[in-house]
Amino acid sequence: MEKLNWLVCKINEYTADYILIILLVAVGLFFTIKTRFVQVRCFGEGMKRMFGNFSLHGGKQNGGMSSFQALATAIAAQVGTGNIVGACGAILVGGPGAIFWMWIIAFLGMATIYAEAVLAQKTRVVDADGTVSGGPVYYIKTAFKGKFGKALAGFFAVAATLALGFMGVMVQSNSISGAVAGVAKVDSGATVLGGEYWYIGVIVGAVLAFLAALIMIGGANRIASVTEKIVPFMAILYIVLCLVVIGSRITYIPETFGMIFKYAFKPQALIGGGIGIALKTAISMGAKRGLFSNEAGMGSTPHAHALANVEKPHDQGVVAMMGVFIDTFVVLTLTALTVISTLYAGKEEFWKMCYENNTMPFANSNMAQAAYADVFGANVGNILIAICLFFFAFSTILSWSLFGKINFQHLFGKKSIVIYSIISTAFVFLGACLTNDLVWNLTDMFNYLMVIPNAIALIALSGMVVEAVKSAKAKKAAKKDE
Repeated sequence: MEKLNWLVCKINEYTADYILIILLVAVGLFFTIKTRFVQVRCFGEGMKRMFGNFSLHGGKQNGGMSSFQALATAIAAQVGTGNIVGACGAILVGGPGAIFWMWIIAFLGMATIYAEAVLAQKTRVVDADGTVSGGPVYYIKTAFKGKFGKALAGFFAVAATLALGFMGVMVQSNSISGAVAGVAKVDSGATVLGGEYWYIGVIVGAVLAFLAALIMIGGANRIASVTEKIVPFMAILYIVLCLVVIGSRITYIPETFGMIFKYAFKPQALIGGGIGIALKTAISMGAKRGLFSNEAGMGSTPHAHALANVEKPHDQGVVAMMGVFIDTFVVLTLTALTVISTLYAGKEEFWKMCYENNTMPFANSNMAQAAYADVFGANVGNILIAICLFFFAFSTILSWSLFGKINFQHLFGKKSIVIYSIISTAFVFLGACLTNDLVWNLTDMFNYLMVIPNAIALIALSGMVVEAVKSAKAKKAAKKDE
């Protein structure tokens, strides 16, 4: 297991530091320029469509979802442990400056996810029974005909099934188990099978697996019905709690922003090492955790946006951009401000010593708890983080399970859904009972592998995306003339 973990880490290191950064930045820049900054020009339209379609009771949509249900399902996938544990990990390894690069990746990602949603809408398939299917496997096969297209789509489907439906749900349930262990005041390592408090992991895993199975049995409609209610509640709860902590450290907020911008370009001043290595670390951590957080370019959320019943693909494209905005510029930024203002601001010399001696006072899993404890106290802080992590992670389990199912069905047909559901639910249970180092690294690896075929197809079909932007602009101009 140690050798396998080492190998996976090496693959991730080269994939993230080179291939991932180049692809994410290149694709994001490409569509930003091609669409003439659609994330800026159509931001207001996206906001209007999001709030105009807001509903906690969207109901069944004849095989698909309402636009808001699709957005809620996408946000449920995006806003997960990456917004708390992932953001803290990026800060811990790459310094506060890593957050700046997460913002850059997210800004470019808004154009990328617009393209993903548009193509998912344009290439989706409606079966005779009204069931709607769509996602990267469909637009990959549209981009590349014949055996190559099928092979590339198959590669994506395998990576997506493993990354989201199997490994991904393990990461999420493990985070919930770890948060519960924190409330119980025990080491999360003691909750794994064979540990002193193994029963905590078993109980948490059993409860999560039961709830997930209960909801997943109802298919996409039931998942949409649950996420459209959970997402607004969990977002408001987390925003309010973060604002309370930030409010208590309001005098440190200017310094917090200063550290983010300063260490974005001079990370070596804090984390040490040469400027080249330090800058690469800060950027790569921003790219890696940015991808895991907002998922733009990864090819996961198009599965949800394909199901939206909208008038034209552009309509869901601008709504999809709001998912990245909420995930990174709202939720993740609040996490960063909370952690940096509480644990880093005014303590730069202390952290320089920590990085120099490689003696970190926190792990990425307990940094947020430490920040909350500064205001709410250790006990209440642990409980609040555990509640937030539960909603974030459980909603992600639901969405990722759905996305995994779509790809598993593509590989093995509709009759395989029962088998997939059993395996996915088993992984939810196992994730709460097992250690997560290898699982986190495997999830990262398959996430990165998903990006490659997805990005290639996006570039190949860029003409369809530009056409959608121009068509929407022309209709808008014609409406004004009328």
